[in-house]
Amino acid sequence: MNKLYLTFALCLGLSANNVLAQEQSPITIAIHGGAGTINAANLTAEQQQAYRDKLTEAVNRGYQILEQGGESVDAVKAAINILENSPLFNAGLGAVYTFDGGHELDASIMDGKTMNAGAVAGVKHIKNPIDLAISVMHKSPHVMLYGDGAEEFALTQQFSLVPNNHFDTAHRYSQLLDAKASIIKAEQTNGGDYQASVNQLKANYKYGTVGAVALDKKGNLAAGTSTGGMTAKRFGRIGDSPVIGAGTYAENGVCAVSATGHGEYFIRYQVAGDICAKVKYQQKTIIQAADEVINQTLVTAGGTGGVIAIDQQGNIATPFNTQGMYRATRHEGQDAKVMIWREN
Repeated sequence: MNKLYLTFALCLGLSANNVLAQEQSPITIAIHGGAGTINAANLTAEQQQAYRDKLTEAVNRGYQILEQGGESVDAVKAAINILENSPLFNAGLGAVYTFDGGHELDASIMDGKTMNAGAVAGVKHIKNPIDLAISVMHKSPHVMLYGDGAEEFALTQQFSLVPNNHFDTAHRYSQLLDAKASIIKAEQTNGGDYQASVNQLKANYKYGTVGAVALDKKGNLAAGTSTGGMTAKRFGRIGDSPVIGAGTYAENGVCAVSATGHGEYFIRYQVAGDICAKVKYQQKTIIQAADEVINQTLVTAGGTGGVIAIDQQGNIATPFNTQGMYRATRHEGQDAKVMIWREN
């Protein structure tokens, strides 16, 4: 607090509490549950409502933490936990299957105040990967841990491991069977070209993620992302979600971003970092910067997906270049806004 400013304000009749309140950042949170070919005709009214209810629960839980003076990292964690624990989304309980019929999960977190970050990739027995990413950020000298090593670290932090079949769901298994059949058939007709066979998969099998970005009362930004990855992925594939600067990025005074989409493109074009760089160095608004990267850079390259992003003033951007993106936002003094398609 600037003492001269406070003295001047008090002379005008404002209380110290009012001045402090005026200096607080407008708490803001945005979450996503993945982008893709979300066809309204393929969702019953009950299914649509289930998605909206879970998104509302998650964004309100994160907002409640911010409203009570909690930190942005904690709000991001709480919101993502709710989505990880729901079979509706490709993260945690609803994670897709690998080609071999298992689950490999990725997550990352970044604290805009400290520029510290943590990530895990290819974990198979962590109920809430975002929690382990946060432990990596706070308790490890490293940024990213992978597979068995990440889980060994988890045990040192008193995490309880769960069996890999904890993440099993019938609808994801059905998707695996369909994706494998498509890949195998394609390989038989194109001389065993794995790259070409995967490229022809349905777009929805190539992505699916959850994430959150938040701005707390102290002006601290944070971003987090969690995913089960790509359906029928092989060879220990890792996407953009645990890659800082690609799927997740946060920097105080600039912006916070969480991405969802075809991860290979988000890594190549460092999507999250590029958006914040446009805000920081080109003085673009968060809406301009996010739109340029998602609807120009990525579209030109052939990449699909979307992001949620907020800036230091609490402005929100949620662009996507797919048919839809599950998302919700809440700004100080307002009710939660839940959206799936553009017309929302």
